[in-house]
Amino acid sequence: MDEPSHFITICSDSLGDTAEAVVQAVLHQFENQRVTIKRYGNVRHEDELRKVMEEAAKNNGFVAYTLVQPELRETIREEAVRLDLRIVDIMGPMMQAFIDTFDDAPRQRPGLLHQLDENYFRRIEAIEFTVACDDGRDLGAMLKADIVLLGMSRTSKTPLSIFLAHRGKKVVNYPIVPEISPPGQLFKLPPQRMIGLTMEPEHMLKIRSERLKVLGLPVDSQYASLERINEEIRYAEALFKRLGCPVIDITDKAIEETAGLIMGYI
Repeated sequence: MDEPSHFITICSDSLGDTAEAVVQAVLHQFENQRVTIKRYGNVRHEDELRKVMEEAAKNNGFVAYTLVQPELRETIREEAVRLDLRIVDIMGPMMQAFIDTFDDAPRQRPGLLHQLDENYFRRIEAIEFTVACDDGRDLGAMLKADIVLLGMSRTSKTPLSIFLAHRGKKVVNYPIVPEISPPGQLFKLPPQRMIGLTMEPEHMLKIRSERLKVLGLPVDSQYASLERINEEIRYAEALFKRLGCPVIDITDKAIEETAGLIMGYI
């Protein structure tokens, strides 16, 4: 019998993606946990906040919040006591550290992180570029990219690309297949702009088999055979060596962890 799903409510007077990023990072540290995340963004009034808290209390979970307006911060604490509901303040301790250490005061305006500044437009441009170049669709774009991700099928190239694009990096990802010669553009790039992705064969086998099940395809196909996977790994490793690019083994690594390693390399 499946374990019941746990509920985490995210509440923010902005978009709520900061709180969700923290929650997702924590979830990666726990195995076999079925968690449902409900996100409420742009909560700007006390009545809205009370409704969110009452809904969260019905689910017997907890609330992670990023609220900068003092009246909302006070209200959520009051509602937590009234409803006997656990709350986690994502931004409060950091803001207090700034106040105590630098003798400064916060602006207390929600959404400052998402103002339409130069960084915002750079991220949007990077995301559009990365989506257009997914899975090797525009080989010419490799020469314009900040990062080129190389890897076999199911090495998380697309989610990694989008994650990095949200940080303002233009990313091209290219699937490595032994039967297809690598494009000449790869050999014109400086090695530090390319990242090779690999994975332990047994782990890859499990992922590919599950993928075939989801698609309703036979799990005994060559795509999900250990022999084929080892062949692809050998081919990929030989190509990475020719290119002289860094290689990351993503086995059991979270997207955020791999992205951090990539940013360190480039």
